[in-house]
Amino acid sequence: MNRFLVVQHTYSEYLGALEKQLENRGIGFTYVRPFTGQAVPASAVNHDALWLLGGAYPVTDHEHCPWLDDELRLIAAFQRARRPVVGFGFGALLLAQALGGAAHAEPAHRAYWTTAHAGAGGAPDPVAAALAGRRVLVLVEGRVELPSDLTPLAVDHAGDWIAFRKDNAYGLLCRPELKPGMIEDMIMEEGRPLAENIGELLETARAEWQQTQKTTDEVLAALVSALDLMRERRRMPVFALNVVKDEG
Repeated sequence: MNRFLVVQHTYSEYLGALEKQLENRGIGFTYVRPFTGQAVPASAVNHDALWLLGGAYPVTDHEHCPWLDDELRLIAAFQRARRPVVGFGFGALLLAQALGGAAHAEPAHRAYWTTAHAGAGGAPDPVAAALAGRRVLVLVEGRVELPSDLTPLAVDHAGDWIAFRKDNAYGLLCRPELKPGMIEDMIMEEGRPLAENIGELLETARAEWQQTQKTTDEVLAALVSALDLMRERRRMPVFALNVVKDEG
């Protein structure tokens, strides 16, 4: 059975609409929640892929997210092991930063519905094809400029990147995992900073839920295909045994 490691950054933001889809494919997942004090693993050995979920703060905010350096090291470990990494929202920004992008705290909130358009690097990519022409929700804090060697797979109505790929890693600022109930939970989270238009975004999410589920299905199918996510990659470490001869 495949086993994914999922880094969850807030109570409200989990795999959501993707959980059942992954289970139906025989894929299991283990959550690690550093915002509760759980340690971020240092190794990729025990998991086939890494998923990085949304968050409430920019990726520059080490005060609210003191585990960020550990998470960046975890991303690097999965990349060295050549195992897939997928990031949504906050997770996509952190992945872009790990790949060499410049992170900024502003704008504090980017929260809007948009139609995804293929970017310069998107034509032959299955995830770009799944997103093209679809209405998607972008919900993220702060921004990260993509490094010069990355071209967007998908852009929003203003031409800003909302998806990229680097080898076996995908970052999506659009949020295929979000269900309307998860947005409701975000609104209820004590002390969480929220965009002023969050109520409008929730109403649109409810109205477009049927179509959004179709987009989620297609995006996940594209990720599974593009990253070969059904293939198990876990291997136990091999240790060299030094035989000690009996001198007696």
